[in-house]
Amino acid sequence: MSGSAPTLAQRSEVTLLIGGMTCGSCSARIERKLNRMDGVRAEVNLAIEQAHVEHDPTVSVDDLIAVVEGLGYTAALPAPEPVADDSSPAPDEPSDDGSLTAMRRRLIISAVLTLPVVAMAMITPLQFDHWQWLSLTLAAPVAVWGAWPFHLAAWKNLRHASATMDTLISLGVIASFGWSIYALFFGFAGITGMRMPFVMRPVAGEGLHHIYLEVAASLTVFILAGRYAEHRSKRQAGAALRALLELGAKDVAVWKDGYEVRVPVDRLSAGDHFVVRPGEKIATDGVVVEGSSAVDASMLTGESVPVEVGPEDQVVGATVNTSGRLIVRATRVGADTQLARITRLVTDAQAGKAPVQRLADRVAAVFVPVVVTIAVAAFGFWLANSLDAATALTAAVSVLVVACPCALGLATPTALLVGTGRGAQMGILIRGPEILESTRRIDTIVLDKTGTVTTGSMRLIEVVAGPGEQADEVLRLAGALEDASEHPIAKAVSAGARERFGTLPSVTDFTGSAGLGVRGEVEGRTVLAGRATWLADQLTIPPELQRSQGDSERLGLTPIFVGWDGRVRGMLVVADTIKPTSSTAVNEMRRLGLTPVLLTGDNRQAADAVAGQVGITDVEAEVMPAGKVEVVKRLQREGRVVAMVGDGVNDAAALAQADLGIAMGTGTDAAIEASDITLVRGDLRAAADAVRLSRRTLTTIKGNLFWAFAYNVAAVPLAVLGMLNPMIAGAAMAASSLFVLSNSLRLRSFRATQTAQTTSTDAPAPVARDSDRPLQAATAGRED
Repeated sequence: MSGSAPTLAQRSEVTLLIGGMTCGSCSARIERKLNRMDGVRAEVNLAIEQAHVEHDPTVSVDDLIAVVEGLGYTAALPAPEPVADDSSPAPDEPSDDGSLTAMRRRLIISAVLTLPVVAMAMITPLQFDHWQWLSLTLAAPVAVWGAWPFHLAAWKNLRHASATMDTLISLGVIASFGWSIYALFFGFAGITGMRMPFVMRPVAGEGLHHIYLEVAASLTVFILAGRYAEHRSKRQAGAALRALLELGAKDVAVWKDGYEVRVPVDRLSAGDHFVVRPGEKIATDGVVVEGSSAVDASMLTGESVPVEVGPEDQVVGATVNTSGRLIVRATRVGADTQLARITRLVTDAQAGKAPVQRLADRVAAVFVPVVVTIAVAAFGFWLANSLDAATALTAAVSVLVVACPCALGLATPTALLVGTGRGAQMGILIRGPEILESTRRIDTIVLDKTGTVTTGSMRLIEVVAGPGEQADEVLRLAGALEDASEHPIAKAVSAGARERFGTLPSVTDFTGSAGLGVRGEVEGRTVLAGRATWLADQLTIPPELQRSQGDSERLGLTPIFVGWDGRVRGMLVVADTIKPTSSTAVNEMRRLGLTPVLLTGDNRQAADAVAGQVGITDVEAEVMPAGKVEVVKRLQREGRVVAMVGDGVNDAAALAQADLGIAMGTGTDAAIEASDITLVRGDLRAAADAVRLSRRTLTTIKGNLFWAFAYNVAAVPLAVLGMLNPMIAGAAMAASSLFVLSNSLRLRSFRATQTAQTTSTDAPAPVARDSDRPLQAATAGRED
């Protein structure tokens, strides 16, 4: 319809690099101005100096840039990622770019000039005749050139009728330096032999005898040092994301017509075959066509043990081939690869804002004007009560300096930056900052069984021969028949038979009944394999095998009957093995205050058996895919806050319904898209780690905000009461920002849960026994 509003699909998204922001009030001001534009929704992040903008087609990127530049800041689209080489700086080290170099030079020169100024002002014996004039000579370059970035930013803000942290700093430096000039030339501070003892608070009546050059110079140095430390810390905080961007291979050896042709990786197409030698990175996601090796995926999944791969196994780009030579068929390239998806998820999470940040933004938006008002009021109060302009000015300068909202603006984004980055290093992808609040509230975690608690791949664990039959013959004929089927149980049987015999007989006239069984001709015999209920109408089942069937089902195993010539000849026992780390993961979840619930479509006996082995007491069994959503809803109606962990297409709806959806990254795209947190590796311990990391990040954010608010609440009244020397106020302000940054960086030390048990990755060979010997629990496929 003409004139209708653009649909969500028509809206565009763009990321802008913002320059010139110095505090939370800057980012809040830009965000507020962009959001006032029709059809625009923007979030501005101070820590990563970016604006993420959704806009209608009627709004161009040039319009967005013009609005930002109109406020006195710079805005530009990100440049394409350069191809890194071996000389590139390590991702966890701040690169020595031009701005950082200039900032360091300005800081060093200013500090060298300021040190003697502060020493003479604080240590009276160093105050020789005319020392004040030497102080002026040294302090003037610092107050003018050293503080020039603050003066320039304040001037730009003034031209746009706004005020930021730079305004407060510039006013503080100008006021203290200007008063010193006045006292030297028009007061008594310039006389020969003048001495000025250092005091923590101003003394009324001695204003024209005092100079505040050390305040102007030290304030500049403290703020420059804080800015430099912030710049380096923010780069360290973003190291994990930069490391992800650097992971991918730069070129690849494409296999064409029996030859290798090395080309840049961006020229690789889906379907191409490429060669990966030992020690090389796998160029992109693909399937192994030829060769076998061990692949180290630790940089993507956090899993330290290399995974063995061979023909038909899937491999992920950016992982490292540790041993053999592989030929891989590319299946996903460019933006479709797992690495690219991970990077997008982390970038989006870091660009967003947690709900708790909204309050900080609202405070920062009005903070600077309020502080200026308080400073003016303090000046007027002291001037009226002490009749001493110097005392009044000192109180006003202290208010301006101590109240800078740096810590307030950095409290949330830096913690979010480090927390999500650390999660990416461990294979935990948090979709957005609002997810952090969800992890704090959950009290129940629903675990899908197949592929989550268990491996999701069936394994033949036992062959039971009927009376008068040979177990090897039962397995050989059943394996030949099942080799023609694609069913997971059939694959487990045929794999067990091939492991035992190597080659299997061929099968003809193969037919199957979905979910029941299969039939075919093997070596002149009509062989049937399937469920007891399906075979009972066609073949006779010996009582001994019926008893073995009951034993297997009570242990949570799946029995498959095999027969020919009118009688069932044996039983095959298969099981979906439990992941060796699932028990540890469940214990960790309980330690976090979560109640685990096992959810499965399997029968009650199988579900109870698995639950008992991993320590889960609440079981929801025989639940159809459509019923999984209803289970989650029922738990929510009971007042529980539910997290759901799953990996299949049939889990996607339940993941979306849950208060917190956690998808195993080894699962389907549908499950991953429906989730709030994605676990790159298929280890259930990562789900507990995701909750722990999210809660730790949220705790860090709240701690940072508490410090930032408490600092200003305590410091501003002291400054108004004239109880703070401006130099001490400047040091305290810088220290508050550094505290917030260092507290956030502590998240880099977060560690994953370690398993308390050691298990072998080699599956035991299937056990053969006669039907008159009872099934032992040790053969049930449990991980003891």
